[in-house]
Amino acid sequence: MKPVLILQNLSADGPAYLGHWLEREGRPYEVFDSERGDAYPQHIEPYCALAVLGGEMSANDPMPSLRQTEALILQALDANLPVLGHCLGGQLMAHALGARVHESPRPEIGWQTMRLVDSPSARAWFGDVHEAVVYHWHSEAFELPAGAELLASSAACPHQAFALGPHQLAMQFHVELDSEKLAVWAASRDPQFLRQQQHATVQSGAAMLAQAEQALPEQQRMADRIYRRWLGFHDRSLPSAS
Repeated sequence: MKPVLILQNLSADGPAYLGHWLEREGRPYEVFDSERGDAYPQHIEPYCALAVLGGEMSANDPMPSLRQTEALILQALDANLPVLGHCLGGQLMAHALGARVHESPRPEIGWQTMRLVDSPSARAWFGDVHEAVVYHWHSEAFELPAGAELLASSAACPHQAFALGPHQLAMQFHVELDSEKLAVWAASRDPQFLRQQQHATVQSGAAMLAQAEQALPEQQRMADRIYRRWLGFHDRSLPSAS
């Protein structure tokens, strides 16, 4: 069984719940951490699927690791492999396909509500719901690349998620969040984060932790569905969400 390829931009921003889910499902995976100095693979062929994690850099930054990420995204898309982008990963999917990534109308940090498009594709990825509370940490956002289907939006960020096919999804949020990652992020004293708390769309660390008691289990149930659909289309041994 070929492994899943996970590209990690920051050492402190690992696979978290995604890794737990893959292990629970018995799926092998390999993680390459560019901040640690790992050289990303040159080719997607040894892998069955691609997941790209988040990071504090911009998709527009002239970093070799970001350009190699985009090359691997395009290889995976050309091979019709499952591709999943979390936050910066979703922005890199859009950027690789020629769409702009720019400053978001408002930053979103913490638990925020997004509206789901009433479409078969949105229901397949996210379930039969009209809105969902998901965890964000971003100041930039993607435009839609050609051929993409918008799945979700919010007042602060009109493009929250798009699909390129039944197993290729870009998200502006962090469904890979687990309690350990949340604890670290909620404790941040980053000056930019502290300044951004003037926005109604930016939560304090204490507010994130308080809401997580209900929001985190709900998001992880949604992540289960997303991850099943992401890999389920490609691997018939995994049931695809319907």
